[in-house]
Amino acid sequence: MKGRQARGPRISARVSVLLLCVALLNPSPARAAPAGRSLLILPFQPVEVEREEQWLGEGVATVLSLALVNHPAFIVVDPARVKRLGQPEASGEQVVLDTARSLRADLVFYGEIRRDAGDLRIIPRYLELGAGGGEGRAVEPVTVPEGRILESVKGLPLAYVRALRLPVSEAEVAKIEKAAMPTKSIRAFEAFVKGHGAALLGTQAGNEAAADLLGKAVELDSTFVAAQYTLGLVHVALGNRWKAAAQFRASVPLDPTFPEPYKALGDLFLTHPRRMFDQAVEAYQKALELRPFYADAYVGLGDARAAKGEVDEAIASYQKAVRHNPGNPKVHMSLGKIYYAEKGLYYESVTAYKKAIELDRQFLEARMGLGEVYEDKGLYEDAIREYRQVVGLDPQHTGALYNLALVYEKVDPREAIAQWERYIQVAVLLPSEKDWVDVARQHLKKLKTQVEGGR
Repeated sequence: MKGRQARGPRISARVSVLLLCVALLNPSPARAAPAGRSLLILPFQPVEVEREEQWLGEGVATVLSLALVNHPAFIVVDPARVKRLGQPEASGEQVVLDTARSLRADLVFYGEIRRDAGDLRIIPRYLELGAGGGEGRAVEPVTVPEGRILESVKGLPLAYVRALRLPVSEAEVAKIEKAAMPTKSIRAFEAFVKGHGAALLGTQAGNEAAADLLGKAVELDSTFVAAQYTLGLVHVALGNRWKAAAQFRASVPLDPTFPEPYKALGDLFLTHPRRMFDQAVEAYQKALELRPFYADAYVGLGDARAAKGEVDEAIASYQKAVRHNPGNPKVHMSLGKIYYAEKGLYYESVTAYKKAIELDRQFLEARMGLGEVYEDKGLYEDAIREYRQVVGLDPQHTGALYNLALVYEKVDPREAIAQWERYIQVAVLLPSEKDWVDVARQHLKKLKTQVEGGR
């Protein structure tokens, strides 16, 4: 397949998976436990609180997210998707409902933090979406003693579980309570929350700010495992593989029951130039041992198994991923890759990519894949549309800029010249793009010669 995506994965990209039709191989599956409901956790709105306390709204949401991924009834919506929607100009139940619908959530946890007669109070609410919308419901408010915010928030995740009358085992209670108290240092927690928020911006500046803030959180509390792990993710985003691996490995002995670092290590192994697929399998399996309903780890395990040529095992992993999270856009993207690259099924591939984009309209990797299928089939206008969508969402996306220039060479050489110049302007500042900038300059020189000669 043509284009930048086909030349090799970025640090966050997955290798192609080998997935066959589950229905053909398993026409009568045993009845499985129902998948969890999609849970959107919104920052609590700060009301009449001092400026230096306003970060606590994000802090409460962060605690809920860290804790409730440990309950199988919930599929926590990626906070990055919430951040990409932008900050709404208004607040209130209708805004919560509209946001939930945009993200296809079944449940929303939200609320307020306010000063009431000098006391800090957390006022939690939740919304269950149905065919006719939803009605907000209250959870018991929490009054926070002075200097006891972390201890006070600790019980909130289980308060939501009880309000929804969900079953919860003793082991799940222990995991939720442990995750809801990630550190005893309020200063470390504040740095972590602000760093996590900066990383969600998805920009170079945001990631650099996040690295500083998360580094501060780790300095203040070296046992803060979530901060260690999140700092590793930021290093991945910044292209520092070795620093990322060191952070993930540092997280493991701090809390051997925390599965996220194992999954992250699996992702690093999967994209390693030395094809460390066995190590990736081992890392994903460890993550799943700790959290058997970890859908993204099943996706990674399927990728690793497929890379090793273990087709049946890959299929089994993907069956489990779909079972635990049927709305996971990564599965549909992987289907799109294999349907076209390995099976030559154009219609099925396009359908799968479109499903991934329907589930997450800002899923750039899926849009890139769809554009490359169109390009390979000679549907250049359709390819241009998808690549432009990517650039519209991320103007610095060098892969989309590169692919746009290549496609325009087929239909409009003058526009191709402009696109190559734009790509070079963005990519020349990135060391990882050096070789591709050289190729782009060759294309640009050739095109200019052709256009000038054709006058």
